[in-house]
Amino acid sequence: MSLDGKLLARARDRLETIRRENEADTRRRRETVYARNPKIREIERSLQETMISAMGAALSGCDAREALAAVKEENIDLQEQRVLELTRMGLPMDYLDDRYSCPDCHDTGSQGTKICHCLMELYREEQAKDLSALLKLGEETFDSFDLSYYSDSVNPATGMSPRQVMETAFETCLVYANKFSPDTSPSLFLSGAPGLGKTFLSACIAREVAAKGYSVVYETAVAALAKYESERFGRGDPEELRGDIRRLESCDLLILDDLGTEYPSVFTVTALYTLLNSRLVNRKKTVISSNLSMRDLELRYNPAIMSRINGDYSLVKFEGSDIRRLRRERRLTKQDDR
Repeated sequence: MSLDGKLLARARDRLETIRRENEADTRRRRETVYARNPKIREIERSLQETMISAMGAALSGCDAREALAAVKEENIDLQEQRVLELTRMGLPMDYLDDRYSCPDCHDTGSQGTKICHCLMELYREEQAKDLSALLKLGEETFDSFDLSYYSDSVNPATGMSPRQVMETAFETCLVYANKFSPDTSPSLFLSGAPGLGKTFLSACIAREVAAKGYSVVYETAVAALAKYESERFGRGDPEELRGDIRRLESCDLLILDDLGTEYPSVFTVTALYTLLNSRLVNRKKTVISSNLSMRDLELRYNPAIMSRINGDYSLVKFEGSDIRRLRRERRLTKQDDR
């Protein structure tokens, strides 16, 4: 599982803010107690001195067992005095202790060489926010996908109705999201006319896979290829653009929406080949959606691109009538019924 460095940095910044807030809270509690009971401050200072003495005894060249025993006894006595003073003030015995939001890593984000679960949770939250900002719909869940918009009328040419075709497409996307693996899952190509739910279901896939902790980038073909163009011709911050392109090429799952809506040029075709080929070479998975038929794609893109799409992507067909239009008609019908 690869993590998006940009999102991980944002998650680390949030964890650092949490750590600093906890440290500030500890300082406030201690200063309040010290102001009310200066004796506790003196006890705390003495405890620090015993720790220094213990370290000195441990580092001395002579037999330090007796010295360490004496320091230990003094330390225990001071701790008992501190508890007694806190109890007299009506405070719990651990009131002056450091507090951590994560008891497992003490808000460092690491457990040995592994990322702590608390940092991973912040990472998932940042990824969800990032996807929500790009998707802008907010309702892309498999549970809310409505197959009733698709007709039961059988197409004589295929022997299947649009609803049957879409039941297959829906099930394919659902299983893909639930069982996604960066090692074994295929790449998908969602193909069909506008307004049939390709963007919706690809967004559902993005949310489900991101929730599992995988790095997911959702981008339109226009925006993705524009990053290559801006980087090539020096438009914008070079470092930021290189980082964005690395995200496109290295994330666990790239959702490339509306392929074919980008301006056709030699450069965009070259950039698209670079993106698709780099992901295939690195065994990264991609979900592409397009309103173009396979014939239209062959006319628009070169054989190298089509070879990769035909050879390395599983085709998922979408059929039916424009869902946006049908939804609008349903809303108008409901208003008339009132």
